[in-house]
Amino acid sequence: MKSLRILVTGRVQGVGFRPFLARLAQKYKLSGEARNVPEGVELLVSGTEENLSAFLDRLRRERPPLARITRVSIRGLSRTFTDGFHILESRTGRPATYVPPDMATCRACLDEVFEPGNRRFGYPFTNCTDCGPRYTVIEELPYDRAKTSMREFLMCPDCLREYGDLLSRRFHAEPNACPVCGPRLWVSTPRRERIPVKDLWQFLVRTLREGAIWAVKGLGGFHLVCDAESERTVRLLRERKRRPTKPLAVMVRDLAVARRLAEISPPEAEALLSRRAPIVLCRKRKPFPLAEAVAPGINLVGIMLPYTPLHHLLLSAWPGLALVMTSGNLSEEPLCFENEEALERLSGIADFFLLHDRRIVNPVDDSVVRFSGKTRILIRRARGWVPDPLPLPEEKGGLLAVGALLKNTFALSRGAEAFLSPHLGDLESLKTLKLWQRTLERYRQLLAVAPEILVSDLHPDYLSTRIAEEMSGTRGLPHLRLQHHAAHAYSALGGRAGGRALALVLDGAGLGEDGTIRGGEILLLEGERFRRVGCLEPFLLPGGEAAEREPWRVALALLKDLYGREAGKRLATLVEGLSEESVRAVKWQIERKINTPRTTSAGRLFEAVAVLLGLGFRNHYEGELALRLECLASGAGGENQEAYPAGFDSDSGLLSGRDLIIAVLEDLRRGVPYELIALRFHLGFSRALVEACAELSRRFGVKEVALSGGCFQNALLLGATLESLRQKGLKPLFSEEVPPNDGGLSYGQAVWASLHNF
Repeated sequence: MKSLRILVTGRVQGVGFRPFLARLAQKYKLSGEARNVPEGVELLVSGTEENLSAFLDRLRRERPPLARITRVSIRGLSRTFTDGFHILESRTGRPATYVPPDMATCRACLDEVFEPGNRRFGYPFTNCTDCGPRYTVIEELPYDRAKTSMREFLMCPDCLREYGDLLSRRFHAEPNACPVCGPRLWVSTPRRERIPVKDLWQFLVRTLREGAIWAVKGLGGFHLVCDAESERTVRLLRERKRRPTKPLAVMVRDLAVARRLAEISPPEAEALLSRRAPIVLCRKRKPFPLAEAVAPGINLVGIMLPYTPLHHLLLSAWPGLALVMTSGNLSEEPLCFENEEALERLSGIADFFLLHDRRIVNPVDDSVVRFSGKTRILIRRARGWVPDPLPLPEEKGGLLAVGALLKNTFALSRGAEAFLSPHLGDLESLKTLKLWQRTLERYRQLLAVAPEILVSDLHPDYLSTRIAEEMSGTRGLPHLRLQHHAAHAYSALGGRAGGRALALVLDGAGLGEDGTIRGGEILLLEGERFRRVGCLEPFLLPGGEAAEREPWRVALALLKDLYGREAGKRLATLVEGLSEESVRAVKWQIERKINTPRTTSAGRLFEAVAVLLGLGFRNHYEGELALRLECLASGAGGENQEAYPAGFDSDSGLLSGRDLIIAVLEDLRRGVPYELIALRFHLGFSRALVEACAELSRRFGVKEVALSGGCFQNALLLGATLESLRQKGLKPLFSEEVPPNDGGLSYGQAVWASLHNF
């Protein structure tokens, strides 16, 4: 007989790891004990050398579906165990393990929910060690029921029996529940009056069919739900939610229904069916069978499959194709996640509320992804990903990177890992600030890490920067500031940062060290040092931030640069709906150089081309016209590979956007189809950037090129750039784990700060 002490670290709490060990120990006739400890799971076992060896081999090769092992430490033990295998109470202390993300309902639980006669038949909170709530219910580590919001529900004898049964998949499943002892649903009016209903799902379906809008409490917060086939109802939801054109996600019963709405590629299907169950942006089928108001003006639709038993029960009862399932909030406000809060904030939107009494400890929105070929673009990192860690190139705990203004996240480091917060929204309201502060406090408790070093953007007016300044002043903490596009670049490199690489960063706007507005940058990174070695040729941004909302201002400035006084007339022939008075006012502003900063913004250039092609003249949401331009270009087909020419001046490091605009206008004059013009612009812009990177690569002896920035949410641009870089013998680096938009900025700040010498 031999005894070992085994410590397993990683994501090993709340994922059925101790039950897995117990079953494995039983198989190999081992005696001993296992418990959750601050570092992970500790295992003390005795057995023959042969059986211990087989046990360790299986432990390393096999694991529960949600587990992730980072290390297995083994040492000999003098004590011998002989009386079977037991799971003991957790040992508390400073946590060093991981909080598991929430995962979609497993097949075994779904079978029970839809099996007549099963004691969980129709129960919307069914889960086991392989699925269900984790991050959204946990208060602190180690992960035990008493430290989750499920402690408010005492298990009935049947659930307790499962919880203690080594052979049950609910053995030590902390959120275990059933209709007898678990959370319950009820229906409420906006006035907080409960509505007694005999058949909940029948009532839901009938009212939804009649045009009602529901606020439904789910796993990490509320959804606003309505009939996705009703143009009138979807428009009503938009009006009440104050979201005029931004796409709304829909939920469908299964993959077969999803294929009726959109063209689903194999990577998209895999993502839809995955345990993370994100919203996946897919190309609409023609004719599109849902209301056009679901995703107006674009050829994409965001689809997700049911990921909780509640969703499955609702969609199985729904006779239509799809339900709108969008975040439960007013536009620009954070997600509602508490019953009273939702009844207060959503009463002007929802006609009915579907509430439950399982408290959401940590709210989290739905994640959003899209694909460029096989490459995943993570648009929003939230449910299913959070709070999984990301690697840092150097170990440096206590970093708090506060991110940007839009699509804000923060990153808190522990050791050589950064923990990115879920998507929190735009830091432009008191409600979002309170959510930011609340989420940071939860992360501090879960990770047992206090901020010691602060990292922010350069922009002094970002609320995130002001938060860092205030924390630095009141707590005496060092405060580092990192240029916006450098943070994007480091987020793409992640744990690989530290060597030499080029970075191609394309987005809407970021403040440069010299106070200019940048957005089309090529950087040379050398460890923690970086410098700009190329950029888009600067152009005017009339009105500053106003040009972000009204890209026609940029289009007018570009035309004025080419045609002088005739610019207004040319713009009027291309864009309908602009008042002559507005055009005259901006022309006057340009001529007198009043509030007309220069910018290198790639995002503004794309939007200006969209204006010239008649796709609109205002952004109702960030990047709307650029997205419409991409959708237009994707309709041109793949057979036309001609690209517009654009020069790169190696002496000045400037790439000419002017050449591209001239080519667009010439093809407009010739009557070339708009789809083809949009495609040629995309390809020309991409190839010009790649040519610039190739030349700079030769000059600096660098082969790796990191790609980041919000423009790389554009699947067409990303795909063309990746392919062209590889053809040039360069190695593109694009992160599939971090958003290229500002949602990944805090991670880049943390990566850079970990390299910083203090």
